[in-house]
Amino acid sequence: MVAKAHGLEFTCVVDPKACPANVALIRRLGANIVRVTEPDDHGGYLKSRLERVGQLLDELPNAYWINQYGNELNWQAHYRWTAQEILDDLDAPVDHLVLAVSTTGTAMGIGRRLREAFPGLRVVAVDAHGSAIFGDEPAPRELPGLGSSIVPDLLDPHEVDEVVRVTDAEAAQGCLDLVETEGIFAGGSSGAVVAALRRLLPDLSPASRVVTILPDRGERYLDTVYDAQWQARVGAERMVAVG
Repeated sequence: MVAKAHGLEFTCVVDPKACPANVALIRRLGANIVRVTEPDDHGGYLKSRLERVGQLLDELPNAYWINQYGNELNWQAHYRWTAQEILDDLDAPVDHLVLAVSTTGTAMGIGRRLREAFPGLRVVAVDAHGSAIFGDEPAPRELPGLGSSIVPDLLDPHEVDEVVRVTDAEAAQGCLDLVETEGIFAGGSSGAVVAALRRLLPDLSPASRVVTILPDRGERYLDTVYDAQWQARVGAERMVAVG
């Protein structure tokens, strides 16, 4: 959208696990789509995509890579704006911040800003099982947008107090429960947050105040999380939403 508004050519490098709805939307906005097909050593495609990005930088004149994994503006945007929106809406201190991670920009930015206001804040990262961000053993992952095959340059692990790893099936169950019980039609990262909160709640005090973000919408996941064949592929075929 920004590239179109400024008359710039935009190229998006995607892989077979990209949500078809997202790819169609990006293409409709006028972007060039480049698709990689060879998985990396984690069974995912991030390293393959980054390698292709490097090739495109050499091939295309005056090309610039935004690099969401290392661009300091990523976490700074969340520090300056997202976190401030949260603070503006709070009427009392919070003690837990629970966020899904991929580039880690959201968690780093919001965590730093909220810790300034609430020094005792505990930051909990929700990562995908098999993601490399916090040193988990590599494993194939199906959900796009959660976890990473690399450790992002933006990450400062000392600013994360706890990591909760969630499987694709658990994230999908979180999505189904969210739409069934709350009427919130959300995507895979949001479902992962719900799954993580389920594990955390038994150890939280009844007086605890938890801030989280549901970062994605469900319509982009109709071909994955909300599709019966996809659920079966990740071992979630027996999922029943909790009423």
